[in-house]
Formats: sequence, structure tokens, C-alpha cells
Amino acid sequence: MNKLTKIGLTGSLVAALCCFTPILVWLFAALGLSAMVGYLDLVLFPLLGVFTLLLLIGLVKSASKDKA
Repeated sequence: MNKLTKIGLTGSLVAALCCFTPILVWLFAALGLSAMVGYLDLVLFPLLGVFTLLLLIGLVKSASKDKA
């Protein structure tokens, strides 16, 4: 597993966890930043897409390296 795949996997898991569970909502409420909760989707969904793309690129690169 190369570095790009590890970064993509870790980032995708963290972004998915924050997108689909209320972890960040609870954290922002505890910190008094509840007004920012409405903007989380504007950041988290594109971030999830970017990390998933990095994961796929890393997997393709490692698969092509294994063939050569």
C-alpha cells in the first residue's frame, strides 16, 4: 500500500464519519460554534470526493506497479 492510498483511505474514512454521523455537530456545539454547522455540508462532501479520488488513484497506481 503506497502513501497516496493510505492518505486517501484515511481521509475518506474521516470525512465519511463526519458526513454521516453527528460527530462534528456535537463538537461544534460543545465549542460554541453551532452557527457554523450549516456550512459543514459545503466542505465535507467535496472533501469526501477528493479523498475518494486520491484513494482510487493510489489503488490504480499500485495495481499498475504490481503488473510491471
